Amino acid sequence: MSEEPTAYELYRSGVGLLDQGDHHAAALPLRRARDLEPDTAMVREALGRALFGSQRYREAAEEFSALVELEPVNHYGQFCLGRALQLQGLHAEARPPLTLAALLQPDRADYRVYRDRTIAAMEGGAADHVHDDGGGLEGPTPGSRRSGAGPWGAPEGDPPAADDDAG
Repeated sequence: MSEEPTAYELYRSGVGLLDQGDHHAAALPLRRARDLEPDTAMVREALGRALFGSQRYREAAEEFSALVELEPVNHYGQFCLGRALQLQGLHAEARPPLTLAALLQPDRADYRVYRDRTIAAMEGGAADHVHDDGGGLEGPTPGSRRSGAGPWGAPEGDPPAADDDAG
């Protein structure tokens, strides 16, 4: 009789699939890991990323919402929550987490750009005034553990952000 995988084994499997770009497949073991360890932030983040990459923005927003409830000053989690809401056209709901992410990490140009896009969409009265390609949420680089560092979500032409876990 085979032994059930642990939450950590499921998490590692899911992250491996994320690293390979297989967001749909990654969601399966990550969902199982979340069910075993619902209060583990890194599992919530990885599952949110998998759902976001699968363009399941409502479900991704639920995971990122749980993440920021666990870690309110997690700038990357706030950014991801804002992006998932923004891509559903929920600009009023997206503004607070995008603003908080930009305040927590003022050097992140991508955080400011997406915050400003949602503000512009709200002021224009419709989301179609602001082009959004659905990008803006890639996974952390290996070893950066939820740092929010790197070029994920940086609008094309922006330089990658510095790794803020270095110090």
